[in-house]
Amino acid sequence: MGQGAGRLWRSGRELELLHRAMAFATLFFVTLVPLLVVIGAALPARGSGVADWITEGLGVSGGPADAVNELFASRSAVLSTTTALGLAGLAAFGISLMAAVQNTYERIWHLPAGPWHALWRQVLGLAGLIALILLSTWRGLPWHSATSSAGSRIVVGACGGLLYFWWLQHLLLGSRVAWLRLLPGAVATVAAFAGLRFFSELVFAPLIVSNAVSYGAVGTILVVQSWLIGVGYTVYGGALVGRFVRPDRRPVRIDDEQS
Repeated sequence: MGQGAGRLWRSGRELELLHRAMAFATLFFVTLVPLLVVIGAALPARGSGVADWITEGLGVSGGPADAVNELFASRSAVLSTTTALGLAGLAAFGISLMAAVQNTYERIWHLPAGPWHALWRQVLGLAGLIALILLSTWRGLPWHSATSSAGSRIVVGACGGLLYFWWLQHLLLGSRVAWLRLLPGAVATVAAFAGLRFFSELVFAPLIVSNAVSYGAVGTILVVQSWLIGVGYTVYGGALVGRFVRPDRRPVRIDDEQS
């Protein structure tokens, strides 16, 4: 157990997990958040779009949730100022986030970079991520109705996240790693998200209130950005943990032969 934890720690340092998580947070906020805002504004019967997803992930409500919502323009303002060229540019820049995720997955599994013509995998992965986030906040779905329980929403969210991150690893790695070997990484990622949600309720929610008073919108942005760094840790750290676990529960050595 101790040796496995030590190998995992060394691998995280070699991977520069902190720097990659910070880059993930920056790319997500700069490239994907604007794209999600535009797509969410164009869809009918929705709440506040990406703001709903962020507040749910942070575990905030009331005043802190209002502070997050104030970071984003209204639906009418977004639609009136967005052009087709701007939307295409946002989509193109959004692919850079999936390229970073693919590169990290390949580093985790010690695989060479995929061919340039496999760009469609990053496009498909980005589309899947957007769909997952939008569906998780869609007001018209059964698990978001007033009669649905918190338990049902948690189960649906956990199952959706598990399937997505299992599929995403297989997609971006170009089927070079067997499906079964990727399952522990997906499970670890979902478990890490649950831990991040609990941590956010205890730490980030109070910080939003205090920072909003002290620094205004900039203070709220700092908290959201910090949370996104945590999201990057869960995405990359979960996959890294899964790299060291075989389906038969035997640990994987870093110098094992690739599947």
